[in-house]
Amino acid sequence: MKQVNLRIFQMILSLLLGFFFSVGAYAQTITVKGHVKDALGGVIGANVVEKGNATNGTITDLDGNFTLTVPQGATIQVSFIGYQTTEVAAAPSVIIELKDDAELLSEVVVIGYGVAKKNDLTGSVTAISADKMVKGAATSASDMLVGKAAGVSVITDGGAPGAGATIRVRGGSSMSASNNPLIVIDGVPVDDSGINGMANPLATVHPNDIETFTILKDASATAIYGSRASNGVIIITTKKGKEGRVQVGYSGTFAVNTRSNKVDVMSANDFRDFVISKFGDSSTQAQALGQANTDWQDEIFHTSFSTDHNVNVSGALPNMPYRVSLAYTDENGILKTSNMQRMTGAISLNPTFFDKKLNIQLNVKGIYNTNRFADTGAIGMATQYDPTQPVYMDGNKYGNGYFIYMKSGENATPIDIGLANPVAMLEARHDESTVYRSIGNAQIDYKFHFLPELRANLNLGYDVSKSEGDVVIDDNSPMTWCQGNYKTGFGENSSYYQLKRNTLLDFYLNYANTFGAHHIDVMGGYSWQHFYNSTWTKYPYSAAKAAEAGKEFYKDMVDYSTENYLVSFFGRFNYTLMDRYLLTFTLRNDGSSRFSEENRWGLFPSVALAWRMKDEAFLSNVSWLSDLKLRLGYGITGQQNLNNGDYPYMARYMYSKAGANYFFGNNKYSLIAPQGYDENLKWEETTTYNVGLDFGVLDNKLTGTLDLYYRRTDDLLNTVTAPAGTNFTNQLLTNVGTLENRGVELTLTAHPITTKDFDWTLTYNISYNKNEITKLTFNDDPAYKGVIHTGIDGATGYNIMINAVDNPYNSFYVWEQIYDNNGNPIEGAYVDQNNDNKIDEEDLITYKKSAPDVFMGLTSQFSYKNWDLSFALRASIGNYAYNNVQSNREAWDGSQMYDQSGFLKNRLNSAWNTDFKMGQYRSSYYVQNASFIRMDNISLGYTFNKLFNDRQSARVYATVQNPFVITKYDGLDPEISGNGVDNNIYPRPRVFLIGLNLNF
Repeated sequence: MKQVNLRIFQMILSLLLGFFFSVGAYAQTITVKGHVKDALGGVIGANVVEKGNATNGTITDLDGNFTLTVPQGATIQVSFIGYQTTEVAAAPSVIIELKDDAELLSEVVVIGYGVAKKNDLTGSVTAISADKMVKGAATSASDMLVGKAAGVSVITDGGAPGAGATIRVRGGSSMSASNNPLIVIDGVPVDDSGINGMANPLATVHPNDIETFTILKDASATAIYGSRASNGVIIITTKKGKEGRVQVGYSGTFAVNTRSNKVDVMSANDFRDFVISKFGDSSTQAQALGQANTDWQDEIFHTSFSTDHNVNVSGALPNMPYRVSLAYTDENGILKTSNMQRMTGAISLNPTFFDKKLNIQLNVKGIYNTNRFADTGAIGMATQYDPTQPVYMDGNKYGNGYFIYMKSGENATPIDIGLANPVAMLEARHDESTVYRSIGNAQIDYKFHFLPELRANLNLGYDVSKSEGDVVIDDNSPMTWCQGNYKTGFGENSSYYQLKRNTLLDFYLNYANTFGAHHIDVMGGYSWQHFYNSTWTKYPYSAAKAAEAGKEFYKDMVDYSTENYLVSFFGRFNYTLMDRYLLTFTLRNDGSSRFSEENRWGLFPSVALAWRMKDEAFLSNVSWLSDLKLRLGYGITGQQNLNNGDYPYMARYMYSKAGANYFFGNNKYSLIAPQGYDENLKWEETTTYNVGLDFGVLDNKLTGTLDLYYRRTDDLLNTVTAPAGTNFTNQLLTNVGTLENRGVELTLTAHPITTKDFDWTLTYNISYNKNEITKLTFNDDPAYKGVIHTGIDGATGYNIMINAVDNPYNSFYVWEQIYDNNGNPIEGAYVDQNNDNKIDEEDLITYKKSAPDVFMGLTSQFSYKNWDLSFALRASIGNYAYNNVQSNREAWDGSQMYDQSGFLKNRLNSAWNTDFKMGQYRSSYYVQNASFIRMDNISLGYTFNKLFNDRQSARVYATVQNPFVITKYDGLDPEISGNGVDNNIYPRPRVFLIGLNLNF
């Protein structure tokens, strides 16, 4: 009886205690007031729930705010379509920033043949999310990279529609071979040799379709690509579909393109005064002046309009995310008649099978591109053409109504060496092209059912383009009578056709597993790639043949086809100990058909170490230090694109020039001549050492990366003198030189303000690079000065640059100018370097260089509630340019300004000051400091978070592209692509742009 009563008592006590505990627990609740945002501001309609209790939840309001009561110690879970689910501990006030799929980049980075966690990287790798870039009027991938990454220099090739760009990673590693980085688009390494009729091959992918850029810079990161990686690797990944509801996006821009600057040439009245001041009123030169007042630069440039539209749809069918996009671009240049129209499309399908063990990525991108290329020679011509002459001329049977220089006399004919009318050069020349291109791949990834740690990956890819174009010059136009053209009045109708095909097969196995404190990731594979290029051209005979045959003087189409193969075996071994000691070893063995069998294969190894120092006990309690990792890397990479065709090691023969024939009886046969070659030619090899430090402080409010590197390229290609009788030429391209690069790179990202309504992100990068040529010949030769190159306008036979030992690549080669007491250059006065009392070739010196010592980029993204303001600024310091526009347009005596045939050439206003009678083309005076600070773009936008319902948003914005440049340079633009000679640059326009983004 007592036992029964005791049991009843225990039951009642348990119920009472449970009741009181539950009441106490219910009483210990907390009201959470929070704000949910993304990079652009508050997120409306986000789901906010108590983790583990789906019935207790709410959604964010129009400003991204919410209020939710939860038990003490609960976890708040926030989710929204297209973003990562985020969890935070319940607190009275919380700010939650959602990260979209692109921001997985902070955790996972695309690398060669796979992905890696950012924290596991051992090499120098920069990863950039395209959606988070501050970008202006970008029409290609290269436009988006300008100023965005340390160690990566991107200089656009002027302001023409669809212009290409010169991309250099850590200064380039070659002197004669290509310095372009390897570009990989969705796993397909693309050919960088260009496409006829298309200025920028990277324009194949529309900027809005790009998700991420990954830039591999040091050899430990790039060696997996072996013989093509000495100039770095840029991996472009396009956007894919996502699970969830169907989403529709639209982005559109309308731009007004204006001329930002002009060459400071004399006006018509100033030119008349100048001519008369030098030669007098009654001089022959004064009699050649006209009566017009023409600003030729105003005649060839105009304000133009451009537009771009992109529509994309993404979502998921059962087990198959998809994304489809279509875009149209119409870009008109500020130089009249220049235009590019482009249609691009992209399809991405990502089906999965067998419980996601079999994953397939199908990507297809295509472009239809039409261009009308303006004759950029008209730019330089407009700065020389006599401003006292009119654009048009009536009553003359020559020139189709355009003004043309005529000889004197009753039956006068055109002056055959006269300058061509700049307006006619644009309007009477029709250089048009059509390009079709498609890049695609099918990547099949399978995790073995019996061993899920092992997966196989097969990638089948292609890159195919077809281009065709015509160059038509109207009969009887001024160009057909002058400036070394046919001088017969007959125009031109040449054409070309090109087919390029690049096919790829990659296969690799990857095994990854963790054994206690040890993690290994092993990959090994095989790659096969074939490049085929076939070109047909039709072009005119010589002027003499044209005159003999009338208009029918075009040769038959000439077919020229080449191909090359690249076969590779590669592997990578990653080892991690205790999550903080990391080792990466890669090895690639490449075989290229561009080299003889004896030199066909090259081995490219790399090794890298990393130490997560923050995870050590002696730093674990340093609260202000969020992250610290040390990296060390070494590796060898190569360059097999020698800019010398697909058969540089083979004996080749070419048809001799016109007139070199042999007769058998009455039959005439053209002769063929052997070409010089080096059968032992092989790829250049670049060895890189890299030390890096990744850090974060104050809960990663400030993060950064610091890298120091040393690169040495051996077997550098150089043209040397071949001993007599040993080859078919006395100048031979062979492997002989050495080039070194040393540099420092720093990238900083700061979040100075992160509050409910304010958010500010700053990103800054700075790079220093010094290069030096240390060897150019097999044996030391005191008489060997170096490779003198790069001709200039106005001085036939003069080369203005040199590659010399103990000097930077692309140094200028000039006489050292002497100045008077007022700092003005003295005509013909130069330093006698060897004290032999004469100025000659022996007195030329290496002087400055075209590459900068330092370049920087700064981007700022600021948002307040629904408003956002951003800008991108960059600087280049220590780069010089040879101002060929000035050196060819200042001197005034002899034929410099007046040709005895009877025409004048305009001068720069600076000619009043220099007062050079004869051109001083080799003067160091024209090698000018071209350092600059350029504001690339400024953008102001406003986001409407709710249009018709919570799932619809819009952003409107206005952008100014290229608003200003700060520089001491005297020329039109200090930013000069190529080798630093400024003689005919297409001005970069100032663009005023309005845009609209819609999401449904």
